[in-house]
Amino acid sequence: MPTRARERGITLIETLVFIVVVTVALVAVLKVFNQSISASVDPLVRVRALELAQAQLDEILARKFDENTPSGGVPACDSAGAPACAGIVADSDYDDVGDFNGYSDSSYSGYTVNVIVSSAGADLGLAANLARRIQVNVSMPDGDQLTLSAYKVNF
Repeated sequence: MPTRARERGITLIETLVFIVVVTVALVAVLKVFNQSISASVDPLVRVRALELAQAQLDEILARKFDENTPSGGVPACDSAGAPACAGIVADSDYDDVGDFNGYSDSSYSGYTVNVIVSSAGADLGLAANLARRIQVNVSMPDGDQLTLSAYKVNF
């Protein structure tokens, strides 16, 4: 009696096991891919917040130290022969650092810029009224905050 050649192929069970294994692996890979895609926007949000904070800080630092500081800054207010410094008094002309205390801007969609100006001479080993700390806070759409600070000294 002739023997039949052994048939080759895969069984239904082997096919089902293969499909299950590939599906599990594919789901794991897609989860990792999805997470990386959703987090890829985060650096853009932070860069935009940093740009807003830096632009606001640069604008403030370009102003004179005090309302009574003359053009060019010499002589510095509160120095010999110069008028007394007015202090941190906000007014609407934004011509000195103190005018920005309490400033808030929410004209950028999802971002809010807030500014705090305080006397900070002691931080630098000076009399309190001889330096101002400028703090710019930017609230981002995801609820995080970014803060930049700088000092302006009465020279």
